[in-house]
Amino acid sequence: MTTAIGPREATAPVCYGPNVTALATYLLTYQHIPVSRTAQLLGDLMGLPVSTGWVAGVLTPVAAELAGFERQVADALRAAPVAHFDETGIRVEAKTWWLHTACTQTLTAYFAHKLRGTEALDEFGILPRFRGVAVHDGWKPYQYYGPTHARCNAHHLRELVAAGEEHPEHTWPAIAIKTLEKLNTAAHIARDAGLTAIPPSIADPLLSRFSRTVNVGLFLHPPEKGHHSKARRLLVRLRDYQHDVLRFARDLTVPFTNNQAERDLRMIKAQMKISGGWRTRHGAHTWLRVRAYISTLRKNHIHILTALRDAITGNPWLPTNIEIA
Repeated sequence: MTTAIGPREATAPVCYGPNVTALATYLLTYQHIPVSRTAQLLGDLMGLPVSTGWVAGVLTPVAAELAGFERQVADALRAAPVAHFDETGIRVEAKTWWLHTACTQTLTAYFAHKLRGTEALDEFGILPRFRGVAVHDGWKPYQYYGPTHARCNAHHLRELVAAGEEHPEHTWPAIAIKTLEKLNTAAHIARDAGLTAIPPSIADPLLSRFSRTVNVGLFLHPPEKGHHSKARRLLVRLRDYQHDVLRFARDLTVPFTNNQAERDLRMIKAQMKISGGWRTRHGAHTWLRVRAYISTLRKNHIHILTALRDAITGNPWLPTNIEIA
């Protein structure tokens, strides 16, 4: 009688293979299906009577195989010419924690921490060693890192709309909105034409108009003793960080908004609505590492289930030769 050596993943007389594990992992972390319903789905559709205990435990060994992937993504993000940064509240151990992300169009990294500020960013370890353009929403701790920043103009547009509604007698909010939108359109046209910059004949009058508009707004909203209105606080930020606000118009590699980071966080909030958070720190870090792997796979058009199976069998996909964007 001839017998073959069992596959590496066959660690018990009866066990599920990497394809089933990959599917369960995908359902849990990308389709946001709860543990019990994942077990039901595998039983009903695949004829696999897995237990909820087995489903609950599948992510730990998968995440262990992705430690090298996580390190390489962090290194690639530190070397990126432009990267996005953001944070949002999550629930871990029945307490409010903060989920931090660093990302590009091809890379995603997540990090959960009890704190929101510089201590968490230092432990995350990407921004302190990042020397490219950091795109963010203007939250103050980000300014402590690196020499070059770009502020999200989606936030500015929303605040300008609110200022216009609060002060309908003033025209400066509408002018500022229209100027930012025209600069953004000009940046898109220049990129599509293969240019490295907006032509000065187009950019310079718009940049000058924006600066004048902010100054007009500051004149109409003078400082008040012990208190500044929302409009003045917005105008002061637009004045003091004007170079960061308008960087997208001077450097066509910089986007108009921080939507990349917001998109990478959005579905984590959906996970919160479905499952309510994570019971343990280990569970949060495990889930987020796997989610970052799947997010990066999706951005690079890699077949997710195949790459998950490769990770489970000890050969995860690594971002070694991708174009950092």
